[in-house]
Amino acid sequence: MKKTLVVFAHPYLEHSNSNAELINFYVRHQHFTLRDLYEEYPNFHIAAFRERKRIKNYERFIFQFPLIWFGMPPLLKLWIDEVFDRDWLKEGNYNPLEGKEVYILVTTGGKERSFHRNGTYKFTVEELISGLIVSLSVFNADIKNIKIVYEANKLSKKEIILHKQEFSELLNQ
Repeated sequence: MKKTLVVFAHPYLEHSNSNAELINFYVRHQHFTLRDLYEEYPNFHIAAFRERKRIKNYERFIFQFPLIWFGMPPLLKLWIDEVFDRDWLKEGNYNPLEGKEVYILVTTGGKERSFHRNGTYKFTVEELISGLIVSLSVFNADIKNIKIVYEANKLSKKEIILHKQEFSELLNQ
């Protein structure tokens, strides 16, 4: 199994049963390292050098977060801004994201039909998180899957378990 870093960012985890359940999956498996950005950096002071050093040790990455006001949580955006290093793109430099598998798991309280051109919000979730997708693409990461869990705040325990199983199967392919 690939050594996997989970970059998790949820500013209101205590109010999210679905995210709390979904991250329990990582805690129970030793090849996953869960990094809760809001737990680790409550003051928003990112230790960028330490984070850059850390990500070099992983073969695969998972970015898990809720959609907050139609985008990534602010701490995740800051983490990307400070940790991703343009020097990685220079010829001859090591790029720790190049060719690495990346999975993105986004939760939202909205209905799936709301996130379409003709829906309530006029944009897809992928369009709303395009900053992350483009950043990963620039660094030549291999985005394997973007899983979106709609109406996450209304899921039953059984539905959450089904989402965990589906995501686990994606990771094991």
